[in-house]
Amino acid sequence: MPRTENNNVTILGSGPQTIVMAHGFGCDQNMWRFLTPYFVPDHRVVLFDYTGCGKAATTRFNVQKYSTLDGYAQDLLDVCADLDLRDAILVSHSVSTMIGLVAGLQDPSRFHSMAMVCPSPCLMNQPPDYHGGFDRADLEELLAMMDQNYIGWANYLGPVVTGLPNGTDLAAELSGSFCSTDPIIAKTFARAAFMADLRHLLPRARHPTLLLQSATDALASQAVGEYTHAHLPDSQLAVVDATGHCLHMTHPAEVARLIRAFMAARP
Repeated sequence: MPRTENNNVTILGSGPQTIVMAHGFGCDQNMWRFLTPYFVPDHRVVLFDYTGCGKAATTRFNVQKYSTLDGYAQDLLDVCADLDLRDAILVSHSVSTMIGLVAGLQDPSRFHSMAMVCPSPCLMNQPPDYHGGFDRADLEELLAMMDQNYIGWANYLGPVVTGLPNGTDLAAELSGSFCSTDPIIAKTFARAAFMADLRHLLPRARHPTLLLQSATDALASQAVGEYTHAHLPDSQLAVVDATGHCLHMTHPAEVARLIRAFMAARP
């Protein structure tokens, strides 16, 4: 099976520039549906699902490969290779911002620039110099909750991630997306995402990068955005007056405007 089929690749629109959109943990390419209409009229937009997510194949999944973000970076690079992409613009969300960073270091030719939506190089507090937002015990408790009460964990995390009350459409959608993922695959991805510390890779970044930060984000505070900006060469930080970790879903028009302005300045 071609890797583009393994990762359920979708291509929308056409144009001289290709934009690849990489979804976050517990999500799939459908989460980009609010943002894609702003780019499809004049860009080729490539969407995909990571192995085991959404409608991607699960047959290639193995715990060892996907226990670190390198496995997901390989998925992204496989998609780029199969479509022979060069100098694409990568728009990534949450943990995919760091997956994209890894992929960009492994094969810089695939990307022209990057737009990172709600990035965090490390969720875990690393005292005294770095406050990622969570103590290790907090993250281990979240992982343990996945074993003990997977549905309860999903219903808890949906509102936390979206920044919206429990019962609202987007919070319920995200909780449902978590629930639809095989628990073993979800926990493997969760541990890889929650425990990753890629701060050491930030200074090695090879591509111009736009950082899109929510003013209030339970998973990636402004301090995390400022840290990332300070350590990521050739980066630009834009703080959106918004709450939650899913700017591409809650504020797509503003995200599109900022990305377009960034792309116009980096032809």
